[in-house]
Amino acid sequence: MSNLWLFLGLGMTFAAIVLAGVALDWSISDRERAVKLLESQVGEGAGANQREDELEQPFTNRALLPLVGAAGSIAKRFTPVEARERMARKLVLAGNPPGWDAERVLAFKVLGVIGGAVGGLILAGIAGFSGMIVIAMLVLLGFVGFVGPDAILDGKVRERQREIRNALSDTLDLLTISVEAGLSLNAALSRVVQNTPGTLSSEFARMLQEIQLGVSRADAFRSLAERTDVEELNAFTLAMIQADVFGVSIGNVLRTQSQQLRIKRRQRAERAAQQTPVKIVFPLIICILPALFIVIVGPGVIRIIDSLFG
Repeated sequence: MSNLWLFLGLGMTFAAIVLAGVALDWSISDRERAVKLLESQVGEGAGANQREDELEQPFTNRALLPLVGAAGSIAKRFTPVEARERMARKLVLAGNPPGWDAERVLAFKVLGVIGGAVGGLILAGIAGFSGMIVIAMLVLLGFVGFVGPDAILDGKVRERQREIRNALSDTLDLLTISVEAGLSLNAALSRVVQNTPGTLSSEFARMLQEIQLGVSRADAFRSLAERTDVEELNAFTLAMIQADVFGVSIGNVLRTQSQQLRIKRRQRAERAAQQTPVKIVFPLIICILPALFIVIVGPGVIRIIDSLFG
């Protein structure tokens, strides 16, 4: 029993340290750290006060962030280049969330494996399991901790793509109206950025900045498609590139794209409506019907039993 409490105490201590480090690491963005570093370098007496500034930081900053960095370095060393490139690609599709990079995600995967294994050992000790069951729990929870960061990142990617897909139709309508009113495409995009906040508007603003820096409009549209990977937006960017290359009227292209997007949005709504009955079947059978049977048939069954055996 003493060994069990020892493992339990060690495991809970490790889990608390990991959770505190993750929460702290997510709360401090890279931009804030860069600003603090620049302020320490350009301020008066930076060399003399740097150690004092570091000591004034909370203990969690000085103790846990190096742990995350060390785990990321270890994971980076044993992770293939293709896997890191796929991770970086996912981060781009997720919009590069503040405080996220490929090395940090790999660090969370390593910590997740360790935390899952420790949690499996604790649960097995509490439940009194032994042998293959303990090994199975260690492997299962370690695998959950390993794929957990990937699942969170994939969820961010899907959420961002869904937001772009939902806003694209209305944004193109506004863009079409602006172009038909006499504005150029760049001016219409600027008007859209000013009037429609959101992820798609931010991507259009970045595209306009690239054009202002000298990137061709076709390359800017291609970069937009690569950063989002939304089917409808890819079709729109391809149509705009072709219109720019062949000299087709942009207003006609935008009007056609707006009509197609409205049709696709209606088709998505119809498909979701058709899937609703299938999704309702399992909650209905598992949760609702047993309760109805108990409420409706239960009193009759009780009376029949009383009349036959009472």
